[in-house]
Amino acid sequence: MNISKVDLNLLVYLDTLLRECNVTRAANQLNITQPAMSNGLKRLRALLNDPILVRTSDGMVPTERAKELQPVVRGVLLTLEETLQPNRDFEPATSNRVFRIMASDYAASTLAPMLLSRLQTFAPDTTLDIVTPSDVTFHDVENGKVDMAINRFDNLPQSFHQKRIWKDSFSCVVNANNPVLENYSLDAYLKARHIWVSKTGFGVGVGMDPADVQKLGWVDEALAHFGKHRNIASFTRNYHVAIHLAKAENLIATLPTKVAQIYKNDNELKIMEPPFPIPPFELDMIWSPLLHRDASHIWLRQQIADVAETLSS
Repeated sequence: MNISKVDLNLLVYLDTLLRECNVTRAANQLNITQPAMSNGLKRLRALLNDPILVRTSDGMVPTERAKELQPVVRGVLLTLEETLQPNRDFEPATSNRVFRIMASDYAASTLAPMLLSRLQTFAPDTTLDIVTPSDVTFHDVENGKVDMAINRFDNLPQSFHQKRIWKDSFSCVVNANNPVLENYSLDAYLKARHIWVSKTGFGVGVGMDPADVQKLGWVDEALAHFGKHRNIASFTRNYHVAIHLAKAENLIATLPTKVAQIYKNDNELKIMEPPFPIPPFELDMIWSPLLHRDASHIWLRQQIADVAETLSS
């Protein structure tokens, strides 16, 4: 195949078609008509001698050839877009840029207050827009619609850039008058009632089942190593709700230490180490290669790194 005779716009069509697996949605993404996208698919099929998408009972599904091509095409387009991005200077003091960050409840609670303070000091006309993991997808981050995602990530597309923010341990938060404090031990912990807080990721969450230890996360997985389980009285997706529930009732909230320390001066609460070992976890920030060399984004990453270093010390 002579690449000089190939319409490189077809790579954009192919990339979008394989993400959407739907001609109409792909056309909408590229702001072209549905017939134009259908014609693009027809040309791609002729060029590659492959159906690209085939109709099944589950809708349009990529062929094996298309699946092989998808990461290659995505990588080529991201490299081109990154290279062709204009290299503009960034002046924090006069910028009115909106920085959009996807952050879990944990990340937002610990990082956002100090980050916002820095923005108000050094870039007073900028705006910080914090969205939740259920508001966005990896595609939104990859396409630069979201500047940064800050969370715990198990699996990431290879195209993303990432940086470790910190490691955090766990603490137990209880009402200062909770009877569990009279003889605080693993047995007392197990006999008490608990509040579970989710480890949030991308996508909308679903209801929890106390018997499904595999989905309960760090604390319960650590207990399972000892053949133990805790009595969960309440599930919540918000760390601050968990702390207020522990404050109001004789419940234990076992959560990241940096969140617990936000309440260290509250005399109605007691913060303690868990009576069993829980492995620490890592918080990362990830961003699109499209923004990697952007001057304003480089500045934002440095602010986040500075805040993280301050909070870790």
